[in-house]
Amino acid sequence: HIAPHRKSLPLHSCVYCCLCRSFHFFVLCYHIQGENHPSPNFNQYVRTQGAVTDQLSRRQVRVYQLYSRTSGKHVQIQGKRVTATAEDGDLYARLFVETDTFGSRVRIKGAESGRYLCMNRKGKLVGKPRGHSRDCIFTEIVLENNYTALQNAKYDGWYVAFTRKGRPIKASRTRENQREVHFIKRLHTGPPPFPNVDQSKHFDFIRFPTSLRAKRNRKSRTFS
Repeated sequence: HIAPHRKSLPLHSCVYCCLCRSFHFFVLCYHIQGENHPSPNFNQYVRTQGAVTDQLSRRQVRVYQLYSRTSGKHVQIQGKRVTATAEDGDLYARLFVETDTFGSRVRIKGAESGRYLCMNRKGKLVGKPRGHSRDCIFTEIVLENNYTALQNAKYDGWYVAFTRKGRPIKASRTRENQREVHFIKRLHTGPPPFPNVDQSKHFDFIRFPTSLRAKRNRKSRTFS
């Protein structure tokens, strides 16, 4: 018994089969590559971008006082001298806190003195007229006890700290769990203005002369 002769498939059907097989092959390769390459780490991206100064975004400025847990007074910047001996509402205790990135890095400026809180290579706190360098940038760390610690961006592991008498402590001797590095952010009782808030302006209403068209409309209404 002789099997019947099979008809040959048309050319367009063969091309279609080849394309389907190629498509399935590329899909399989894509899945294999996806398994070998994990998804990007967004947390690492945030940490990397948070360590770089943002040159494009507009600076946000907050105004508050830094209450020292050890001295019981507030941080003040008087020229080059930085202490934690200011009373509540003191002019030198009023601080402008400028954001440096979208994270928690800030620059702290004395509202009255106009100087920035900075840290030199010996770990001493000083007031500088300009705060562009990294030794004038601090990272706000909110602790479990709701206190805030300020770590210098240039010297990792060095914190702003004061003694019971309000004198600055050498930053190389500080640790995050010490009472000397703990602060509370408090609102200042002094008056505005704040540096990033526009003053309320008086609006004057301008009266324009009546046009000819308006006069015609008025006359037509009276006659009707």
